[in-house]
Amino acid sequence: MKLKFKKAFIFDLDGVIVDTAKFHFLAWKNLAESLDISFSEEENEQLKGVSRVKSMEKILKWGNKTISEEKFNSLMAMKNEEYLSFVDAMSTDDILPGVLETLTYLKENDYPIALGSASKNARRILTKVKLNSYFEYIVDGNEVSKAKPDPEVFLKGCDLLGVEPKQSIVFEDSQAGIKAANNAQMTSVGIGDELVLSEADFNFKSFSEISEDVLQTLINFKK
Repeated sequence: MKLKFKKAFIFDLDGVIVDTAKFHFLAWKNLAESLDISFSEEENEQLKGVSRVKSMEKILKWGNKTISEEKFNSLMAMKNEEYLSFVDAMSTDDILPGVLETLTYLKENDYPIALGSASKNARRILTKVKLNSYFEYIVDGNEVSKAKPDPEVFLKGCDLLGVEPKQSIVFEDSQAGIKAANNAQMTSVGIGDELVLSEADFNFKSFSEISEDVLQTLINFKK
């Protein structure tokens, strides 16, 4: 049954709740350099919200390299192992500023909350930072076939929460994620650089700027 008036919230994970983007950057950089491909933070920005396979394809294209399918899969596995070594050292200290306060307020006021992430390690990360209990549903890279900017991950979250897309508010830190939310007619909230996330309905540098009054503004907003 769809809720008629209640707004729901969907959070991306990497760069929104925790700063795992720095772990991805280090792991992708090491992989690229092993192939003699230069890899900058600007290029890493283009991989945010993109699946592991698509990210690997982009890096190879930037370096004008062709490798066998076997090496492709081997390098992806190595990248993920290195990334997970960083993840396994995470704790509640890795939760980004203001996130816990926002989640607590939404939970205490009975707003439906879901996670919508391209990461296949989302549950593992949430366990490490002890935030599992805040999310009614987790939709991650294991459950969707289309990468952002396709809105599949967010639409699935809406369906599980029982809300219409227009009644949903999405927090994202990537251009692809903002496009995905906008493609589904959801309220898009960019967390990060306003210039990079200029297509978002709202922009904030971090959750530290999102007070209870701001949350009410988001809740009352209509596309």
